Amino acid sequence: MVEKTGRPGYLQIADDLRRQIRTGSLAPGAALPSTAQLCQRYDVSASVVKAAISVLRTENLVVGQQGKGVFVREGAAEASVEAANAEGPASQDVMDQLAQMRQTLADLGGRIADLEKAVFQERKRSR
Repeated sequence: MVEKTGRPGYLQIADDLRRQIRTGSLAPGAALPSTAQLCQRYDVSASVVKAAISVLRTENLVVGQQGKGVFVREGAAEASVEAANAEGPASQDVMDQLAQMRQTLADLGGRIADLEKAVFQERKRSR
């Protein structure tokens, strides 16, 4: 089940499936459970499951075969572990940059609100 942690559900599902691939619970060549099964397991809609699988496709961990399903790629476990090891400090740098960008956007939003207030008050006075 997807938890209400603030992290999008599709990323939580991708994390769980990625962990299963990394640990070998989902072996290379193994089919992922169907969309319906994943929907039931995580108590989410099909669009959330499809978004999670899309993340794994982007990371080259799984491959879809039309009409057959989605399968774990050969070498996916090793690639997943390497990617996790590579994320370490760089991942923290990215998170720090995102936090800084959020703060900058919040500051800009406040400045825009102040400008709008001033402009609209000016218009009321001039009428």
